[in-house]
Amino acid sequence: MTTAHEAQTNVTLRQSGWWKRNQRALMPWLFLMPGIFLFTVYVLWPIMSSISISLYQWDGLSPATYVGLENYIELMDDEEFYTALWNNVRWLVCFMGAVPIGLALALFLNQVVFGIRLIKSLFFFPFVISQVVIGLVFTWFYEPNYGIISPLLDLVGLEGWAILADEDYATYGIIFAGIYPQIAYCMILYLTGLNNVSADQIEAGRMDGATGFSLFWNIILPQLRPATFIAVVVTIIGSLRSFDMIAIMTQGGPWGSTNVLAYFMFEQALSEYGYRMGYGSAIATILFSIMMVYILFFIYRMYRDEKRGL
Repeated sequence: MTTAHEAQTNVTLRQSGWWKRNQRALMPWLFLMPGIFLFTVYVLWPIMSSISISLYQWDGLSPATYVGLENYIELMDDEEFYTALWNNVRWLVCFMGAVPIGLALALFLNQVVFGIRLIKSLFFFPFVISQVVIGLVFTWFYEPNYGIISPLLDLVGLEGWAILADEDYATYGIIFAGIYPQIAYCMILYLTGLNNVSADQIEAGRMDGATGFSLFWNIILPQLRPATFIAVVVTIIGSLRSFDMIAIMTQGGPWGSTNVLAYFMFEQALSEYGYRMGYGSAIATILFSIMMVYILFFIYRMYRDEKRGL
């Protein structure tokens, strides 16, 4: 008969054998558990809570009242919502210009010439400055009386033109200020990517007769695909969640013409206009959904390219 000690030994051996068989599969998950926990607590849970709150009418203090989809139905009839949404579209379209401009600057700075480090530091400067500081600086630039561009406007017959007070052009003035540091960020991504470009492939392309634009388009640019992916995704997210520049430069004015979804959400949920947490959460949910459409599309493109071995 098997003794109790032998039975315990057999159980221990079986457990040890199970761990050895599954160790390779389980170890990555053990290392990922802290990150998964933090991501769930600080990202997934707030997202789910925001979506849940959007189904209620709540001021943040009194008991919440379930209203279902009424907040979303009200949004569909809110002209300010459509104005903010259209402004986000303009931010998105204009911000995409930061990617090719950043690439062009990276190609210019990726040279070995005297003084290039100093020039690089000047281009890095916008990236390390706070968005609030940039907003304040550009507000001063646009000042119609003593701003730095005021003499230039006077030369072209636009004396005393207050850009940030013009309903038609204020949004573009803020976008120009916002795209300034975004170009620097894309440039840094492409400079990092250019450091990883294979010199052997460039030499092989030159031996095959590729020069100039042909060399760049067929040899260099395909190797910059990972940097391009990150630059595009970060630029899209940055354009859709634009808030700080609006808050510093116009606070959504004049007359709500420069509002975007993020600032509109803040106005409805937390500002003096009224603590409508449910309505603000509905705006946040729509903004999150728009972001996810773009992000999932680019993730799918990246996955498809990786699967094809591109």
